[in-house]
Amino acid sequence: MTLRLLLDLDDTLLNSNIETLIPVYFQKLTGHLSGEIAPERLLTELVRGTRIMYASADPLKTLEQVFSEAFYPPLESTREALSAQIEDFYDNVFPELQPLTSPRRDALDFAAWAFSRGFDLSVATDPLFPRKAILHRLRWADMAPERTPFSLVSDFETFHFAKISQSYYPEFLLRLGWDAEPVLMVGDSLERDIFPAQKAGLPVFWLREAGQERPETAHIPQGTFDDLRAWLESVELSTLTVDFSTPEALLIALPASIAALHTLTMQTPCDGWKTRPASGEWALTEIFCHLRDVEREVNLPRFQRALTDKNAFIVGQETDSWAEQRGYINQDGLQAFHDYAAARLELLALLKSLTPEQWEQKIRHTIFGPTSLRELAVFMLEHDQSHVRQAFATAG
Repeated sequence: MTLRLLLDLDDTLLNSNIETLIPVYFQKLTGHLSGEIAPERLLTELVRGTRIMYASADPLKTLEQVFSEAFYPPLESTREALSAQIEDFYDNVFPELQPLTSPRRDALDFAAWAFSRGFDLSVATDPLFPRKAILHRLRWADMAPERTPFSLVSDFETFHFAKISQSYYPEFLLRLGWDAEPVLMVGDSLERDIFPAQKAGLPVFWLREAGQERPETAHIPQGTFDDLRAWLESVELSTLTVDFSTPEALLIALPASIAALHTLTMQTPCDGWKTRPASGEWALTEIFCHLRDVEREVNLPRFQRALTDKNAFIVGQETDSWAEQRGYINQDGLQAFHDYAAARLELLALLKSLTPEQWEQKIRHTIFGPTSLRELAVFMLEHDQSHVRQAFATAG
């Protein structure tokens, strides 16, 4: 069973003092665009747009979309109007920041060892930068994406949440194609890497320097890259499991299904939505229609009924046959996705209102037997994850 290692970038794989890097980055960007917009005005909107993006919890808008909606209108401009200058900045000016960073020999040695062990490595960096900027920083870390086989690198063009929102982590796993394999999040920041990942249900390792001890971290595996390697050589990897079973983790994970599929809708050409990968398998449109109808006609009514009927008896439903019966292949797949998202957001609003006692409220189910609302939500999440993997595999 492959271990999925999620590695932070700044001050984990790359020495990059963000407190120094970000002001210089903003200064160079505003200077590069000064022919179009006054630097002081641009800086104000850049800082404001970044804060709005950082706080976003919208699974139907990528961080780039959130930033653009906040940043460009006050400047009376558009992304398209400034695109040439922005692309030139990231191609030719952003690389000038490299001297503010340096590679980490210990990170390079650890990555080489981890790859040699057959582990799956990804870069779980806070997706607040364009992809070009992130790939530059990987090159500065001597881990150029052209020669380092990372499975996934997060960026603001395709991700919907910053790390602090916690839903970043289940979105990352869904985008990774995670299928219950062991997982470990490794990072230097307790506030962005360790605590949010823990709340989302992921195992963690705090990469810290000597003297960084904090009382609340005594139970967290921690240390240098050498300590991490020794720990991984001693721990039973099968114990590094993701736990989405708590109400807190469920509320973090359930919006991520919308987010991951939203990215897929943006990346998949329209002419591929009705193509079935093989006989008997569903096309992307059929998957979205299935998710929509299950959410509207199964999931949402179940929870509504269970909350009004203290002795609810839930009858299992066979829904796969609906694809042919309802002619999913001839429906509008994009509209089906948005209808699914609307129903899921309605259900999330309901779940967020539950008390701890209501989460554990008992119900009876014809398939699962005696269970609870919390366990029912776990089954719903597992159904999501299965179809998200199917959708990404279908889209290729």
